[in-house]
Amino acid sequence: SLHHDLRRGGRYCWLTSSGWIMWNSQFTALGQGTTVAMFDGAPNYPDMSVIWRFVADEKLDFFGAGAAFFSGCMKAGLTPRDEVDLSALRSLGSTGSPLSSDAYDWIYAQVKQDVWLAPISGGTDLAGAFVLGHPGMPVRAGEMQCRALGNAVRAFDEDGNDLTGVVGELVCTEPLPSMPLFFWGDDDGSRLHDSYFDTYPGIWRHGDWIEINENGGSVIYGRSDATINRKGLRLGSAEIYQAVEGLDEVMDSLVVDLEFLGRESFMPLFVVPAQGVAFDDAFKDKINAAIRKNVSARFIPNEIIEVAEIPRTLSGKKLEVPVKKLLLGQDPEKVVNRDSMANPDSFDFYVAYANARATQKD
Repeated sequence: SLHHDLRRGGRYCWLTSSGWIMWNSQFTALGQGTTVAMFDGAPNYPDMSVIWRFVADEKLDFFGAGAAFFSGCMKAGLTPRDEVDLSALRSLGSTGSPLSSDAYDWIYAQVKQDVWLAPISGGTDLAGAFVLGHPGMPVRAGEMQCRALGNAVRAFDEDGNDLTGVVGELVCTEPLPSMPLFFWGDDDGSRLHDSYFDTYPGIWRHGDWIEINENGGSVIYGRSDATINRKGLRLGSAEIYQAVEGLDEVMDSLVVDLEFLGRESFMPLFVVPAQGVAFDDAFKDKINAAIRKNVSARFIPNEIIEVAEIPRTLSGKKLEVPVKKLLLGQDPEKVVNRDSMANPDSFDFYVAYANARATQKD
């Protein structure tokens, strides 16, 4: 409530389904005497502006959604400030995946100049956030304002040393009341241990790369277990997405680094071209040039593959780790739970791609 600056008499909506942990945020709002508005329908039907009309019609003062929603609006060229009356809107929240600096810029240019943008990052299993907003602190593009009250959030190096101003593993060094005691069916606790406690004994390692600066702000760089490692140089996938998805010709993307024993790694980049864009050598060259300019030539992908959709969870997160495990030869039925996906049929393409690569290798 404090981090979202929720107020009695306010009007709140987080664009979510009951299958996402953000559904629970509505109870927090109700507990503050805030009115909750729920949108029932597809966020892109009959067009991408339907949500912004809803925000205006319900006179919401707080609206939250997955980062993919805001990026999609940006890619669609929407200008909500010119289309609807957003005078009641004070705050915007975002989560599910890192919100790019470009999306920050789009929100302040095309949604509302004086809105408070307060992205958050946390986890479903712990039913909470680690880093989020602070109404008394400045908003900086690509950054979350502070660590959550009562959460002992740190950035650790591989030896468990505290880091400031350097990217490290996101850890929580003290327990939280909402952390799980066990997973369903995990009778011996091995899944819980392997998921969160196998790296730093007794300390929750969340699996995200985070940089915490001297002012207390933080940047999430994506999943640490989906790290790109090219010739000894490590990078979070978010930096590649920033470069690739900054192109108007690219709607969405997913990158994984496949590390093999005894031979060089292989890094495929899956992209969803914008409507009407030809998937040809000129298109690929433009993507490679963007990566070379904004990241490094070391991170030019080995292959660029056209796809219709990027597989995502119900919360909007890209399924980097399941795709990586799939392409490294693991069982498709075990690497992902399709019931937890927003677009389960999209995974069929990656299964076929993995089978084709395995046949070529054989």
